[in-house]
Amino acid sequence: MADTHHDADTHHDVLDPATEEVVRTVPATTVAEVDAAVARAARAQEQWAAAAPADRARLLRRFAAVVDDHLEELARLEVLEAGHTIGNARWEAGNVRDLLDYAAGGVERLNGRQIPVPGGMNFTILEPLGVVGVIAPWNFPMPIAAWGTAPALAAGNAVLLKPAETTPLTALRLAELALVAGLPEHLFQVLPGAGDVTGNALVEHPGVAKIVFTGSTRVGKSIMAKCADRVKRVTLELGGKSPNIVFADADLAAAAAATPMSFLDNSGQDCCARTRILVQASVYDRFLDLLAPAVESVVVGDPSDEKTQMGPLISRTQLERVRAYVPEGAKAIRGTAPDGPGFWFPPTVLTDIAPDAPAACEEIFGPVAAVIPFEDEQDAVRLANATEYGLSGSLWTRDVARALRVSRAVRAGNLSVNSHSSVRYWTPFGGYKQSGLGRELGPDALTAFTETKNVFISTEA
Repeated sequence: MADTHHDADTHHDVLDPATEEVVRTVPATTVAEVDAAVARAARAQEQWAAAAPADRARLLRRFAAVVDDHLEELARLEVLEAGHTIGNARWEAGNVRDLLDYAAGGVERLNGRQIPVPGGMNFTILEPLGVVGVIAPWNFPMPIAAWGTAPALAAGNAVLLKPAETTPLTALRLAELALVAGLPEHLFQVLPGAGDVTGNALVEHPGVAKIVFTGSTRVGKSIMAKCADRVKRVTLELGGKSPNIVFADADLAAAAAATPMSFLDNSGQDCCARTRILVQASVYDRFLDLLAPAVESVVVGDPSDEKTQMGPLISRTQLERVRAYVPEGAKAIRGTAPDGPGFWFPPTVLTDIAPDAPAACEEIFGPVAAVIPFEDEQDAVRLANATEYGLSGSLWTRDVARALRVSRAVRAGNLSVNSHSSVRYWTPFGGYKQSGLGRELGPDALTAFTETKNVFISTEA
């Protein structure tokens, strides 16, 4: 019988989080292989940037169409490697398609400016950076990979994508589909491997002009420091501890019904998760009465089942981390989760917790939230801002003036009123404070992958 053991430094086993079974073993990219990939990408990028904008746009639209043809396959891969519910996974594959389409629309609209100056004519040109490294996380492997990849390609760059060790399968398949669509060979390469080897090689490589990283604030700081040493451009989308502010004048039934999935979507493994539920004291008890059945009714189970609303956590390490935030006997609203194999944790809302307790302040990245009362608008804003993060948040009120005041006062990059939506590919996304640096998505996404060149032509005789 052949030896099935693989060295962790050269291969990585991809586990199904719902069963803990190995579904595939993927080779890890070495430092030497990263170097070779950068050289190949640089050659492909020169040809790509020289192609007519209409031709680049056409190929990206074809890539989107091929993704659309393989939507269900990609979704099933995401269920297998990440434990996402099938409904979420289909949305994620569709988001990749939509991002490619949206970015393709910007290729022929990547305009510079003509600036009035004395003595001549002055204009700017937006030129591609060259080779871009995208380091994607395990919590939303497909869409977040596309957030960096689609606009970078559209702006004329080559992309080297390093997926998370636990979730490389959809990224590898997307690279295959790019070739099916007719994108030039080596323009978009996927380099699986460990962050401290493959990811670090991308960050430190002099031939990589920019790093786009989504992940923890701790790792983001390290990457930022290394990029600073090389004056390398960087976009960081990091942690969050987002508030869900419920005022007494809100539609409490609607707010309570929407609250569970605001922190349980993707099993709480979401930087935008509304894990601090701030409720005005005068309606606190009433809101909890409405919230309890909503949390208890969430269907947790087999992610491939159409009825499932929440699946497992990504790994045993993550499961133990989440457990550590919920002491035995803690007062809480709890849902249910399966027993047996798999990394399962029930939906949990801690109801008797100090605002400065670890579970109320630190990013848990699991299906756990804390509910905290506040007195008035000023107190709500104070609590909402009492964190090192500033990624997202929600507020529920019928008062339009209050909605505008609080939206201006809360220090976060993405806010929703009477909604929990954070991400739309048409609009910019990113964080304040330690939640990140720069913006992704939206109408300016392509410009983040360009250099601005200024040209002056003298008209004096």
